[in-house]
Amino acid sequence: MDEPLRLYRRPGGARGALVLVADGRAHDLGAVDACGRPARAAGLAGAPPEGPEAPEADAAAPVIAAAPVIAAAPVTAAAPGLAAAPGIADWIAAVTPGALRAAARDGRFPEARAIDPGEPLLPPVLPREVGKVLALGKNFRAHAEEFGEDVPTDPMYFAKLPETIVGHGATVRVPAWYDARFDHEAELAVWIGAPGADIDAADAMRHVAGYTVANDLTARTLQGEDRGRKHPWLRAKNFPGSCPLGPCLVLTEANGEAPDPAPWRLTATVNGETRQDATLAQLVVDVPRALAWLSRHLPLQRGDVVLMGTPAGVGPLANGDEVVCAIDGIGALATTIAR
Repeated sequence: MDEPLRLYRRPGGARGALVLVADGRAHDLGAVDACGRPARAAGLAGAPPEGPEAPEADAAAPVIAAAPVIAAAPVTAAAPGLAAAPGIADWIAAVTPGALRAAARDGRFPEARAIDPGEPLLPPVLPREVGKVLALGKNFRAHAEEFGEDVPTDPMYFAKLPETIVGHGATVRVPAWYDARFDHEAELAVWIGAPGADIDAADAMRHVAGYTVANDLTARTLQGEDRGRKHPWLRAKNFPGSCPLGPCLVLTEANGEAPDPAPWRLTATVNGETRQDATLAQLVVDVPRALAWLSRHLPLQRGDVVLMGTPAGVGPLANGDEVVCAIDGIGALATTIAR
């Protein structure tokens, strides 16, 4: 069986530059344009995706210090039923991963410098390319139990703002006014490639373009206060830089249907110490049922991201801590905390 295609985004230019890893080799796809097409592979995609071209903007900075830094990579707020700014999800949908693999094998792309696990990367999907980030809560039974709670009868979800997205190797600075508990939460992130509403669970995996790793950084004390007041968790889940994604996208190939992530192992370490360790088979609501449930209530758009929940073992982070969230089918996402 072929190794999965992995798509990385290195810093450079307004939207970074893509590196495709296929069959063990790194291929330079070039800088990404305003429609999400990399320079050396745009010709594979035929016509540009429909919709207005987004204005150029600097890619998200790898160090997140305060809201003004986030503003350097503005999010395009999608109106109901509309997708975000054109991005690589549109380009991938037009090209197809199979064509990318074939082009790589045919020598269409120059060789790229191999990805160093320690090099900082941009998030594989930029904030402006994401319409919404939806996250499932209490989707591992042991995680609900560690807070003395039950698994919800129906799937529970909340929103993270796309502007909180940062990449592998980012330093996330906790706002100076907040000195209480700030936690890591390792998660699988599902990248939507085909829009849909009221999706049947049996067809849901055909809407998945790929996967990446997420760290749902959480202001735990604020979350507890808001839970006690029966308020939403918006402020606790949306500090600047609180949604690291990376290091890459693992793309869907076989028969247009995403692989089942159930066998994959999900871990989180802090300064080398393991805190979270589970398999994705332990999800209470798996990916197909999650997408079916979410799409009953609001349409899923190309480029949306769905976080699938975190296992037991979440814990507080101190200044200088390095958190590494990893999924063995994808890779490792490193984040440093400054506070």
